[in-house]
Amino acid sequence: MSEINVTPLVDVMLVLLIVFMVAAPLMTVGVPIDLPKTDAKPLNSQVEPLSVSIRPDGSIYLMEQAMTMPELTQKLAALYGVDPDKEIRVRGDLAATYGPIAEVLGAINNAGFKKIGLETLPGAGAAPAAPAPAPAQTPGLTEPGQN
Repeated sequence: MSEINVTPLVDVMLVLLIVFMVAAPLMTVGVPIDLPKTDAKPLNSQVEPLSVSIRPDGSIYLMEQAMTMPELTQKLAALYGVDPDKEIRVRGDLAATYGPIAEVLGAINNAGFKKIGLETLPGAGAAPAAPAPAPAQTPGLTEPGQN
């Protein structure tokens, strides 16, 4: 009798499935940052973009490597020379101040990159603005054009 025994194949596939399920969340950029939530649609990118992260204390990371502002500027200039069309995503922590984020955006722009994005989490953004109150009516005055 010649039969194909599929039990070992199923065992291997289940083990691989478990390995990939555990490893997939670990494949994201490793700098822990609390990103803001917005209602923006996700971008579909075919290539892996560069990631610049800014932590609440102002420390800067290019991918997972910590660097100072001058180091980041030099590295970005070198990367622009290799691939000027590379996309860069800035991951600013929700608690980070605007100053370091603005400095990083300026350094990326000065290096020459044109494809710059701010990374956020999908979800509810800021609360919708309250409707503008109706203008107050002063007794005895009329709208223009009315008598």
